[in-house]
This record gives sequence, C-alpha cells and structure tokens, in this order.
Amino acid sequence: MSDQDVPTAGETEVEEPALIHGAPSSLSRGQLVVHVDSGNYIEIVTALRDDGYAFCSDLTAVDYLLAIDRPVAVGVTPERFEVSVALLNMEEGRRVRVRAQVPEREATLPTLFEIFPGSEAMEREVYDMFGIVFEGHPDLTRILMPDDWEGHPLRKDYPIGRIPVQFKEAPGQR
Repeated sequence: MSDQDVPTAGETEVEEPALIHGAPSSLSRGQLVVHVDSGNYIEIVTALRDDGYAFCSDLTAVDYLLAIDRPVAVGVTPERFEVSVALLNMEEGRRVRVRAQVPEREATLPTLFEIFPGSEAMEREVYDMFGIVFEGHPDLTRILMPDDWEGHPLRKDYPIGRIPVQFKEAPGQR
C-alpha cells in the first residue's frame, strides 16, 4: 500500500501492519488507526492533513498504568500514556485516528497548534488532566483545574479524594 492509498474506515482488507506514511496502522471497530510515537507524530499528522484530513475533531489521552501490557498493533511499543487524535476528511466523509504512545519518563509531544489551531484547548485539557506537555504550545496553562492545583486528576495513580459539597437552602425550606 502506498502512502497515498489511505483506506476508508469501511475497508477491511487493511492487513496489519499496513504502513500509512511509514507508520503502522490497524482497524479498530471499522476505523483506520495510525500508530505513531513522539518522533514521527508531527510528520504523520501533517501528511494526513495534506491527504485531506483537514479537521481535528478531538484530541484526548488515556493513562494505561494498570494495562501497560495491553495488546497493541504490530510494531508498536506500548507506553503508559497514549494521546488519541481524531481527524476528519470532510470532503470524502472519512475519518482516521492517530494514536501516539507517550512514555511516562518523558510525557511530552509536540503541539498540533500550528497544523490545527483548534487543538489548542484540547491540548490544554490533556495537559491539565494527565500532565502531558505539548512542546511549542502558545498557552499551556490549566483550563479545568485551579492554577494552584497540584497533580493531574485523570492519572491512574492520582489519589482519590473528596471535595465537600455545600448546598444552599432551597427557597421555602427551613
């Protein structure tokens, strides 16, 4: 398969590990998934954008602390964190997911802001909740938690705590 022959999500003849722009791919629930690491992340996402995947609809992360030995595509080394980016080709009605492995010891990826300016807030949310740093991001600050919050609440090793809820009296209740 050539780099230009990006299959549609409905095609099932993609054999693992078919290469998409040099990166292994797989099908997950009928959707094309391209597996990258921090070294080829920007290169692959840029190539997919140039192929017509011009809209980044989602960017999120997963902490696989408790499932580090999960099965992954052939040629992919699983890491604790994984950033998942959903790209759409609106002209052809196709989508592709990019799954980037992010090691715990160096939880960084380059920002997609220059390629997809709409990814700015999504990267801030991943930074805030998981602690993954997006290098080159124009404003990598907390977006959900207070600025002085310590830690990253969606990490699997984040301590479970409680925040007391305070209720106001309802009108007419005494």
